[in-house]
Amino acid sequence: MRTNHEIDYRIVGEEMQYVEVELDPGETAVAETGAFMMMDDGIQMETIFGDGSKAQKGFLGKLMSAGKRVLTGEGLFMTAFTNAGQGKKRVSFASPYPGKIIPLDLQLLGGKIVAQKDAFLCAAKGVSVGIEFQRRLGTGLFGGEGFIMQKLEGDGMAFVHAGGHVFEKELQAGEFIKIDTGCLVAYTQTIDYDIQFVGGIKNTLFGGEGLFFATLRGPGKVWIQTLPISRLAGRILAYGTYSRKEEGSILGGLGNMLDGDGWK
Repeated sequence: MRTNHEIDYRIVGEEMQYVEVELDPGETAVAETGAFMMMDDGIQMETIFGDGSKAQKGFLGKLMSAGKRVLTGEGLFMTAFTNAGQGKKRVSFASPYPGKIIPLDLQLLGGKIVAQKDAFLCAAKGVSVGIEFQRRLGTGLFGGEGFIMQKLEGDGMAFVHAGGHVFEKELQAGEFIKIDTGCLVAYTQTIDYDIQFVGGIKNTLFGGEGLFFATLRGPGKVWIQTLPISRLAGRILAYGTYSRKEEGSILGGLGNMLDGDGWK
């Protein structure tokens, strides 16, 4: 038996996805503020302090929970969407940038997932959105996410979002992989997560891939993204700091004048 609300869902789209959550009468989904896209008539929307999980007791508990969420890059408030009508109702939440939405059934994943900051999108009411501290000094300093990550706990459905294409990899006991520190999206609590120095003078000075790997050892599941938002933002910033040359094309100069670049 689940203690969290039990919801059905479908994920729509390819690059800019949204998740449509189906609620029975009385069921509730919670989401980050700004994630809402559309909903059926009969769904009641309410701003709540914290994540609405049963783990919060009293105002102090809610305040501590909300404060922890702020440290993981989320807001103090969340929005609860409750089916207050008759029959099934639907509410949809959109991804914030190009990537994939990952559905996570916490009941089937050991009751806890550790995820990168800002990954959480929405969940069934009762799922706790908290903070996970990295206990190892090297992991916190060089792991790409710092000392603080998100943890999702409960036995309901939760949805996280990451950039580019996202794939799931299951590691067997003792199986070991190395990935870019920014490409790690989430992992189950049984995974041993650490940091390893790349090593080698040429790799360090000219490799262009950073100085550290994220290392993960099974057993457990890992979710990996192909395009971290930091990498995407860096490329956009780099392209936005110089004028286009259009590879020396004569028509390119005319195109720049037509779209305004020729007057800069």
